[in-house]
Amino acid sequence: MNIVFCLFQYFPFGGLQRDFLKIAQLCCERGHHVCVLTKSWHGEKAKDLEIAEMPVKALSNHAQAEQFSRLVAARLERLSHDVVVGFNKMPGLDVYFAADPCYQFRVKEAKSVFYRLTPRYRSLLALERSVFDPAQNTEILLLSPSEKDKYIASYHTPDHRFHLLPPGISETCFRKNGSDQNRALLRQSLNLREEDLFLLMVGSAFHTKGVDRTIRALSSLPDFMKHRCCLYIIGKGQSGRLIALAKKLGVADRVNFLGGRNDVPKFLQAADLLVHPARTENTGTVLVEAMAAGLPVLTTANCGYAFHVKSAQAGVVLDEPFDQNSLNRVLSDVLSQPDLAQFRQNGLAYTRDNDVTSLHQKAVEIIEKVAARRTAS
Repeated sequence: MNIVFCLFQYFPFGGLQRDFLKIAQLCCERGHHVCVLTKSWHGEKAKDLEIAEMPVKALSNHAQAEQFSRLVAARLERLSHDVVVGFNKMPGLDVYFAADPCYQFRVKEAKSVFYRLTPRYRSLLALERSVFDPAQNTEILLLSPSEKDKYIASYHTPDHRFHLLPPGISETCFRKNGSDQNRALLRQSLNLREEDLFLLMVGSAFHTKGVDRTIRALSSLPDFMKHRCCLYIIGKGQSGRLIALAKKLGVADRVNFLGGRNDVPKFLQAADLLVHPARTENTGTVLVEAMAAGLPVLTTANCGYAFHVKSAQAGVVLDEPFDQNSLNRVLSDVLSQPDLAQFRQNGLAYTRDNDVTSLHQKAVEIIEKVAARRTAS
C-alpha cells in the first residue's frame, strides 16, 4: 500500500512526533511505502521514509497551518496513494491521529466571545471541522476517552468513526532486573545522596507542562524538605524565564534543565516523583511510562491519561480548576508520607496487568483496514 503521512513539523523529542515515527516505521516494516509531507524536519531523517519538506511562508501559526493544508492538498493530487493519515487537523484526511484536544470545546470553556471573532479562531475551527464534521468520512484514532465526548458535543461526529487506542509506551520503560543498580548509578552521576528527593518533569513546551507551577511548589516546601529536593526537567523549550523565576524564589540551585534526551527511562527509574501539573494535555504518555518504571505520579485531572494514575492509585491527581496552593500542599504531603512506596507498587502492578504498549500496532491495523476499504470502493 502507498500511505501518505501529513505532519506539520517533526522534531525528535515531541510526544506526537515520536508516535508518528513509530507508526510510520511500523508501516514500512509491514511492507508499505510511506511518504511523509511536512513543513519542516529537524533531526536525523529516517532512511525507510520518503520525506518531502514543504516550507510555508506565512507568519502566524494559524496562517501557516492553512497554507500547509493547501500545499498538502496540491501534492496529494499528484501522488499515488491508498490512504492519507494526518497528525494535524486538515482537510482530505482518511485517518486522523487525534493527539490534540478539541479546540472548539476548549475555546468555549476558556476564551471570551471576542476571541471567536479573530482570524485565528475562524481558521483553526475550519481545520478542525474539516475532520470532525458529520459530513466527513475521516476515521479518528482517539487517545483520550474524555476527548471523544467533547468532539461529539462540539460537532455531532458519529460515534462509529472513533477508534480508542491503548497507550503506547516503550518496553524500555518497564522496571527490570538491574533497575536498582541503574538508579544508583544515575543518582550518583547527578551527585544525589540516597536521602535526597529527586523530582522529575518530562516534556517539551514548558509552559503547557506547568514547569512554572512545579518551581513555585518546590519553593513553598518547608526548608528542611526543600533542601533535600532537586528538580530535573527533560525536554525542549524556552527556559530563560523559568530560570529567572527559580532565582527569584530562591530555588535556582534546586532546578536543573537537561534539554531533550534519549535516555528518559533511566531517569524515570531513578527519580522519586514525577510531577506533571500540565495546563492542558490530551494524553500525557509519560504518566503511564512513569507507572511502568515504578515512579509515583503527581498530575492534574485535565491530562487524558490521568485516569490511569487514579485507577491504579499510583499517585495523586489534582482536581480542576487548578489551584497553586493545592499543588503546594499536596507536594509537601506526598513527599513527607510513606505513600510513595505503595504508589510505586500500584503503578507496577497496573502496567503489568493492562495493555499499555500496543498503541502503534493498533493504529497501523486500523490504517490498513481503512486503506483496504478505500481501495475496494
